[in-house]
Amino acid sequence: MSDLEEHPAEQLCEPTAGPGPVAELFPAREVPLGGVRGVFVERVLPQRDLPTVGAWCFFDHFGSPTVTKTDAPPDIDPHPHIGLQTVTWPFTGQIRHRDSVGSDVEIHPGQLNLMTSGRGIAHSEYYSADAPAGHGLQLWIALPGNATRVDPHFEQHRDLPVFRADGIEAIVLIGSLAGHASPARAYTPIVGADVRLERGAAVTLPLEPGFEHAIMVIEGEVTVADTELAAGPLLYLGTERNELRLTSSGGAHFLLIGGEPFGEELVMWWNFVGRSHEEIVAARNDWENHDVARFPDIAGHTPEQRIPAPPLPALHLKPRKRRVGSDRS
Repeated sequence: MSDLEEHPAEQLCEPTAGPGPVAELFPAREVPLGGVRGVFVERVLPQRDLPTVGAWCFFDHFGSPTVTKTDAPPDIDPHPHIGLQTVTWPFTGQIRHRDSVGSDVEIHPGQLNLMTSGRGIAHSEYYSADAPAGHGLQLWIALPGNATRVDPHFEQHRDLPVFRADGIEAIVLIGSLAGHASPARAYTPIVGADVRLERGAAVTLPLEPGFEHAIMVIEGEVTVADTELAAGPLLYLGTERNELRLTSSGGAHFLLIGGEPFGEELVMWWNFVGRSHEEIVAARNDWENHDVARFPDIAGHTPEQRIPAPPLPALHLKPRKRRVGSDRS
């Protein structure tokens, strides 16, 4: 997964305490990937007023029914990452993932694919022309400072825990939910769950009150926190919630994300998550200078296939502070 915006803005995401329970909608925005290829996704994180939810710092919905359609496949050539984990969760389609630690795997629906960049990794994603059109979610999780230099690695999990109750089924992708813990390796207290509600469902989902949470509907409609939520936007729910009351007349499919409010300052630019402008500059230089010690070549790709880094902004941008609840304007 790559952020292929041609002119990505540098973002300084400041740490913040949880705001308590809130219910604020943040619209999805359509983002073109790959410049002239004209591939589009819907992005709900980061937002100007909400850069992170727990350690979740990036959230794309690809192949959405409402996104601009093109004939171009969403293939992504080799590109780098630092300081994050990528989460790929497809609903349809088949993706070939290759990376600089030697992984070469097929990604299918129902499989969690988790890549930890640590100090540096490169990867590519190619879609199979013989499979249905790709549709799914791709997210990033920011690594805490004590994990930013871990050895890069890749995990694929086919057997994930499921929380079930009358009217609800929740697959726990990472972290823990309602006593069910995912085998995926997490570096911060976190949760990500794929949730489906049956028609006429009226259920209560237990939550960790020390986490902040958010929901994005993929299909259908759900009423949560006195808010009617349809597919598209992100509903930020704040902290200090022990449970969520969920109702849906026609059924719904949504992703729940959450975690402890991330207590570290982050600088995000292009495909890098760091702590300072200088760290981002160093990573970009290592990629542009083809530093194979940090970003080894990927088997099956030539150096010419590497996606070049965009130019850095001429100046530092001002810190982007979170504004939720009564502080948001």
